[in-house]
Amino acid sequence: MWRLSGVLLAVAALVVAGCGGSDARPRGSAASSGGDRKLDFSKDGWKTDFGRHSVPLSEFTSGGPGRDGIPPIDEPRFVSLAVAAKFVDDREPVLALELAGRARAYPHQILIWHEIVNDTLAGRPIAVTYCPLCNSSLVFDRRTQGRTLRFGTTGNLRSSDLVMWDRQTETWWQQLTGEGVVGELTGKRLKVLESQTLSFADFRARYPAGEVLSRQTGFDRDYGSNPYAGYDEPDEQPFLLSGEADRRLPPKEHVLSLIRGKHAAVVPFSALERDPVIELDFEGDPVVVLFKRGVRSALDSGVIADSRDVGTAAAFDRRVGGRKLSLAAAGAGRFRDRETGSTWDITGTATAGPLYGRRLRLMRHDVQFWFAVAAFLPDARIVR
Repeated sequence: MWRLSGVLLAVAALVVAGCGGSDARPRGSAASSGGDRKLDFSKDGWKTDFGRHSVPLSEFTSGGPGRDGIPPIDEPRFVSLAVAAKFVDDREPVLALELAGRARAYPHQILIWHEIVNDTLAGRPIAVTYCPLCNSSLVFDRRTQGRTLRFGTTGNLRSSDLVMWDRQTETWWQQLTGEGVVGELTGKRLKVLESQTLSFADFRARYPAGEVLSRQTGFDRDYGSNPYAGYDEPDEQPFLLSGEADRRLPPKEHVLSLIRGKHAAVVPFSALERDPVIELDFEGDPVVVLFKRGVRSALDSGVIADSRDVGTAAAFDRRVGGRKLSLAAAGAGRFRDRETGSTWDITGTATAGPLYGRRLRLMRHDVQFWFAVAAFLPDARIVR
């Protein structure tokens, strides 16, 4: 069974791979300035205003690699679906984003080694982020307070979640919430853009003109392998999580989370495996959550393409043309609404029937581990 030593080996691999620009320090190094009591990270080399913070500095801990020791991708390249099919398996997870009719897929096999991609799509500067320890994938607009930011990895964690930094102000940002937590922009929030985790096969089917992040990143990494092999064990305590995980669900159960401000609703995959369509009201919106098998875990086997099938889920506003639709599973990863008999896919697109071509509005959601939502939003409502 996977144990803590597995993630320590993964961290060691990332430190070795992160040579060039890394200022990695051992976990547990003390703050060397400012007269603080001993902190579990170092302030050395930072221009961050540590006098401004919305959370206690004692909540941050070094994850092993130093600042940008896990290097972001600043000059992403993209390839066609046909080229990507040579290195991405059909059932591998990709983070899918569509803006102004243009679609891109960011394979987890690449994100797991970099965690941040600074990109521009349809003229909008974006940050595509993935925290392997939380299994949390989020896309942000990089603009705030009249500036366009460029992000990197601090090398630090808070509640086991990635802490990012921007190179313009050296503010620290919490990946799961998009909130500035230390420095000049403390209290500011990045705009989250709607995205979803799909299998590569489903991305290809829905977006035949889509682009895929290339392995030509400028770094030498073992793309396709998982440095956190065995981490996807639902009942085990997460790495570097301070305190015991919320046990209302297994700590690393896969869940779909809907988040709006301080409010969150969580739908466990264990419930979706029994019923792949769950309706709920979230902050006044009628929402439907759809579940489909055929997506492998990025954090199970040492080779992602060999990992077990954990499926994926997505959340949509179920109103079309002012009418609420009630969907039900129709087999083979398809869904059918009772009102018109139209058939829908996991991207919320009607593929047959009277509503052919119509789309449900994608809600801001994430697919991640339960403990991560509970750590930042302890009042999250569990929908069973």
